[in-house]
Amino acid sequence: MTGTQRRGRRIMMARGELDAFLGTQRTCRVATVGGDGTPHVGALWFVWDGAALWLYSITRSKRWSQLRRDPRIAVVIDDGHEYGELRGAELTGRVDFVGEAPRTGEHCPELDAPERLFAEKYFGMSRMPHDGRHAWLRLTPGAVASWDFAKIPGGA
Repeated sequence: MTGTQRRGRRIMMARGELDAFLGTQRTCRVATVGGDGTPHVGALWFVWDGAALWLYSITRSKRWSQLRRDPRIAVVIDDGHEYGELRGAELTGRVDFVGEAPRTGEHCPELDAPERLFAEKYFGMSRMPHDGRHAWLRLTPGAVASWDFAKIPGGA
């Protein structure tokens, strides 16, 4: 990952903490930009492989068409209820489209790991079921900002 978090260094997650957080969370919010500059935000399931965030998106969605025009993206994953429990990460960069779209299961070695992780995480299966409606987006973050309010000196 590139990009350095300037503010909030005291509350940012260490690399291992960030990997563990991204590995256990289930839903992210994905922000894209329309041709007229209008933002669009939607929830999506994902997996983190330690280097990239893999998003499994419907190919007939507004998000997909916007990313085809402009691959810039921001993703937020957060958790917590009380102030002192709040933690999260924002990942920004450009997506790559990986594999066939829509995905039908054609062999693509690059998708072996993310599909195994996704199938285990969301379906409790060892193999990915394909519905012919979704396809893969890979975000290798250009910048990451994270926070864990439990690290605030003196508490909330």
